[in-house]
Amino acid sequence: MTNIIDLGGAPANEDCAQLGQTPDFDTVNAHEVFAYKLAIIARFGEPPAGCRLKPLANRHDFGTYRTLSLRIDDEDDEQVGAYVDLVENGLGSWLEAGFSPPISYKGSVATIHQLDVTELLIGALQTTRPDPDGTFPIPDFEVLHTNLASAFPEEAALARARWAAA
Repeated sequence: MTNIIDLGGAPANEDCAQLGQTPDFDTVNAHEVFAYKLAIIARFGEPPAGCRLKPLANRHDFGTYRTLSLRIDDEDDEQVGAYVDLVENGLGSWLEAGFSPPISYKGSVATIHQLDVTELLIGALQTTRPDPDGTFPIPDFEVLHTNLASAFPEEAALARARWAAA
C-alpha cells in the first residue's frame, strides 16, 4: 500500500495560488506545484527507488487544488526512510533551493515569471553555478547545483553551453 505525505503547494512561508480567488487558478497552481517539485529535488536530490514526487489532487467545496506529495511504496527501505526524513517538512522558502519565486502575487492576481519550466530550471542552475575556477560562491550552492544537474542532465548541459557562450 502506498503511503502519501502532502508537502504543500509551495514552500511554507511563500505566497501561493488561492482556490476561488486566483484568476486562472488551475494553470498557476499546476506551475507552482511543478516548480516546488524542482525546488525539492534541488534541496534534497531525486527520490530513491521506492518513493516518488507527484501532484496530489485535493477536493474542496470551491473545486480541486493540487499540492506536491511524496508517495512511498517501500517504507522498509533505508534510503526511502532517510529521504522521507529529509523532505517531510518541505521547504520554507524558494531561496532554500536556489530558486527565485516563480510566481508573484499582487492581491489575487498571479504573474508567472517563467512559464517554460526548462527556463525555470536553467535559472536555478545559473543562480547556483560554480565560478570559473570550479568553486561555489556559497558552499550550499554546490549541493543545489549538483542535485539539479544530476536529476536534469540535458538542462544542465544547455545551461553550461549558455554560460560558455556568454
